[in-house]
Amino acid sequence: MNPEKPAEKDCESLIRSLRPCRVAVIGDVMLDRYVKGSVNRLSPEAPIQILEVRDEYQAPGGAANVAMKAVELGSTVQMVGLVGDDATGQELRALLATHPQLTDRLVVEAGRRTTEKTRFVAHNQQLLRVDRERRDGLSGTAIAQLAEAARAACAQADAVILEDYGKGVLAPEVIQAALDGAKQSGAPVVVDPNGRDYRRYAGSTVITPNVKEAELAAQQSITGPESLLEVGSKLVEQTGAALALTRDAEGISLFERDTAAGVMHTHVPTVPVAVYDVTGAGDAVAASLAIGLACGLPMRDACTVANMAGRAIVRQFGVGVLSISHLLREAHSEISESKTVDAAYARQRARDVQKAGGKVVFTNGCFDILHYGHAYLLQFARRQGDLLILGLNSDASVSRNKGPSRPLVPEDQRSYMLSLYRFIDLIVFFDEDTPMNLIEAIRPDVLVKGGDYSPETVVGRELVESYGGKITICPRLEGLSTTDIVRKIRDER
Repeated sequence: MNPEKPAEKDCESLIRSLRPCRVAVIGDVMLDRYVKGSVNRLSPEAPIQILEVRDEYQAPGGAANVAMKAVELGSTVQMVGLVGDDATGQELRALLATHPQLTDRLVVEAGRRTTEKTRFVAHNQQLLRVDRERRDGLSGTAIAQLAEAARAACAQADAVILEDYGKGVLAPEVIQAALDGAKQSGAPVVVDPNGRDYRRYAGSTVITPNVKEAELAAQQSITGPESLLEVGSKLVEQTGAALALTRDAEGISLFERDTAAGVMHTHVPTVPVAVYDVTGAGDAVAASLAIGLACGLPMRDACTVANMAGRAIVRQFGVGVLSISHLLREAHSEISESKTVDAAYARQRARDVQKAGGKVVFTNGCFDILHYGHAYLLQFARRQGDLLILGLNSDASVSRNKGPSRPLVPEDQRSYMLSLYRFIDLIVFFDEDTPMNLIEAIRPDVLVKGGDYSPETVVGRELVESYGGKITICPRLEGLSTTDIVRKIRDER
């Protein structure tokens, strides 16, 4: 079977058909902590690296990250899960409370530890993960409260996601209550499964295991096309649900029951990308698949959208950010695939150039409305070395920096226009307010900024100078800025 890859404009039409939905997420929530810094030496006390901490932050994890992905795609979410009466649980609920589109229906169980995962990171590579959790069974009272909350949330939903991390929330009573509520509302049910027995998910719409999870549930290894079909068919027969088996760079193998032909297999291909971080990719697949089905997309088309969501996340560090713009970026990626790349690919290209004795140059900006000043800066930057990597603010990043009316030109169009400049070698998006993480990953030899900056105010200066790199300021051309152009147009009107 050699299915054709969906045409770009077809993918775009699928993405633009998505609309805000009411999503119920039922599952194991947790708090993700990140401790980031740099490693430049070994400890004199033991043969271990010393992490010099520069930043620490927290984010909703597990099923709570799935909920966040649905929120980022514009939907409203009711989050059903369990936390303990501890500081970690309070911190997680406070994070969720900052999102008005999300309703917290978390059950609090006295004496229980809220699941917490702490990742120690240097140069955007994980050094160590520390988990704090309890896996023992929930009390009968907690299960009853979860079942009641799940039934009520699913009865009001357009889509339901059951996110099972094996921490105990998705007890049989809770799953059945969620399915009963979904039956009442007519919502499709997407299951991100756990464990060996998928029969407890019978009655759901589609189950989304990865290869290892499917092999565990089917008690059979996948070694080729024949065993893949056997595993898929076995799990569909067990549950009656469709099976969207995620296979990383191979895309999704979709198995569906057909009354006449038995189990039908369709391969939904994807475009392989250099993986920056797989954290949260499965969560993005579940959220986008559920919203696609709620919006009436056929199962195969919803899987196509889910493929793009997974790709968008693995290009980013951590759980990443997902939006319609990210999906459109994936749909358009092949227009300029030799230029618009992920941070991992840019980092590898930079290392290759440096190993060959060349210099890597980095600059960044919004580049909202391209003008002569932009071209002048980029040509100047390219002359400083042998490879020019441009960090481009995403739409969300521009809005935070410039205000809600910006950008005037969406990110997919900005990246396409910039890719036409022959003096730009690579373009990498960043969602943060500053390109610091990108600079840390690429470690350029030369960091270039425009003349409205002084070397002391350039983000990343200390890092670049710490390993012998240099900061170069491009002379400023007066009267050339996007703001000036917009002002002139308004004055003319």
